[in-house]
Amino acid sequence: MASNQVRVRFAPSPTGFLHVGGARTALFNFLFAKKLKGTFVLRIEDTDEMRSSDQSTLQIFESMKWLGLSWDEGPDPEDPAKSKGPHAPYFQMQRVDLYRKHAEELKAKGVLYECYCSEEELDADRKHAMLEKRPPRYSKRCRHLTDEQKAKAQAQGRKAVYRFAVPTDQEVAFDDIVRERVVFPADQLEDFIVIKSSGGPTYNFCCVVDDHLMEISHVIRGDDHISNTPKQVLLYKAFGWQPPKFAHISMILGADGSRLSKRHGATGVMDFREQGYLPYAVVNYLALLGFATTDSQDIFDTDKGWDMLVEKFELERCQKSPAVFDYTKLTWMNGIYIRRLSKDQLLDAVRPYLTGAAAPVSQLKEFVALEQEKYQLLSDAPKLLDFFFTETYAYRWEELKALKIEGLEQVYQELEAECAKLVDFSCAAIEQMLKGLAKRLGKKNAHVFHPLRFAVSGRLQGPSLFHMAEALGKDKVISRLKRLALERVAAGIS
Repeated sequence: MASNQVRVRFAPSPTGFLHVGGARTALFNFLFAKKLKGTFVLRIEDTDEMRSSDQSTLQIFESMKWLGLSWDEGPDPEDPAKSKGPHAPYFQMQRVDLYRKHAEELKAKGVLYECYCSEEELDADRKHAMLEKRPPRYSKRCRHLTDEQKAKAQAQGRKAVYRFAVPTDQEVAFDDIVRERVVFPADQLEDFIVIKSSGGPTYNFCCVVDDHLMEISHVIRGDDHISNTPKQVLLYKAFGWQPPKFAHISMILGADGSRLSKRHGATGVMDFREQGYLPYAVVNYLALLGFATTDSQDIFDTDKGWDMLVEKFELERCQKSPAVFDYTKLTWMNGIYIRRLSKDQLLDAVRPYLTGAAAPVSQLKEFVALEQEKYQLLSDAPKLLDFFFTETYAYRWEELKALKIEGLEQVYQELEAECAKLVDFSCAAIEQMLKGLAKRLGKKNAHVFHPLRFAVSGRLQGPSLFHMAEALGKDKVISRLKRLALERVAAGIS
C-alpha cells in the first residue's frame, strides 16, 4: 500500500438493524475517505453465527443506500454472493481459511497457548475475583501447562481455546487521532481468546487479519471499541505488522445521559425513514454528533450533494465527550429540508405515506404542496391533508358553532350560487368573489371565508383557503357545499 493511500472500512455485524451509532461511524468513515480521495470499504463481520442473519445484512445495505453511503469495495448490494474490490470476499465467514492460516503462524511463534478451563471454572474465578474486589480477568492457569496436563484435559473430553499470551512486563500504548495517547498497563489486560473451542476465530483476531490484508490505513470507530484496541495492537506486533491509525469517536447518549437505546425513541435508520424523516436531514444531523465545524454551521445542504459536508469534515475536530441525540433538533432540521423540496420532490417524498390517496398526479402535487410549510415529518401529510382524499371527512361542528355567524344559512346558499357562476375558478378569482360576496352581504370577510373552509375540509384550520379551493376544483367545492347543507340540517345547525 502506498504510504499516502487512505483506506477506511465500516464493518458492521449483521445481528440486527443499523442503529444510529453504526450509521454515524459509517458516515464519518465515508466522509474521511471522500475528503482525502481514499477508499471506503464495507466488510460484514458475521462470525457470530447464532445471531447473524441474511435479513440483517440486507437491512444494513438498504439503510446505507437510503443514507447515500455508497461503498467503493465490499459486497454487491444487489447480489451479496458477489463482491466488488480486490480483497474479496468481504464476509468474514467466507474468510475462515485465511484466519486459520494466520492462527497457525501465531501458534508457531509461541504467542498462543491452549486453555482447557471449563465455563464453571472460569465463572468460579470471576466470582472469586469480585469477592476480593479485583477485576474479573482470566487467571492464566493454563498458560504453562505441561504436555502431561494437556493430555489429561483432552482425555477428560475438554476442548481447548487458544489464548494470546499478553506480555506481563510492558504497557500497551497507541496514538489516537481523537483521544491522543492512550495507555493500557499490562496488568489491565487478560490473556484473551483468539481461537474458540469450535475452531472459529474471535472478533479481535479476524479484525486485525482483515484490516491488514485489506490494507486499511485508518480505523475510525466508536469509543466502545477502545478496550479492544490494545489486544489488536498486541496482535499486530506479534505478526510484525504496522497497525493502522486509530480514531475512536464519542459515544451517543439519550437526553437522560444514558446510552441511546430504543426507550429513547427510534434508533434504527429504517425507523427514521418510516417516521417520515428525509435521508438528507438524518445525515446532516448525524454529522453533528460528536463533531464541530470551525464556524458552528448546522445545515450542510446535503440534499444538493456531499461537497459541503466533505469540505467541512475534519477527523481531528471530532470530540471526546459524548454526544446527546436530540430528536427535537433532528425534527426541526427535517422540516427545513422538507420546505426546500420542489413540488415534484415533495410529492415523491410524501407519496409512500398517502396510502389510498386517489387523485391525478397534477392535482396531488398541488394538494401536498399546500401544507409544505407545516410539515415537520413527511408522515404529517395524511393528517394535514386527509380531507383532500375523502368525501366522508368528519365535521368539527363545535368550531362552526363557535363562529356565531348570523344568517349562516344565507351565507351558504350564496356561496354555492357564487361558486356555480364562477367561470375562472382560480385562486385570484375565488378570493375576489369571496370578498365581493362579504361586502354585498355586509359581513366581515372571515364570516364568508370560514364557512367555505369548513364546508370543504370540515375544520377551520388548514392551508390557504383560495389555494385549497382552486386545488379541489369547482365541481368538488360545490359538491361539498351541497353535502354540508344536508349534514347541517341533521346536526341542527342553521
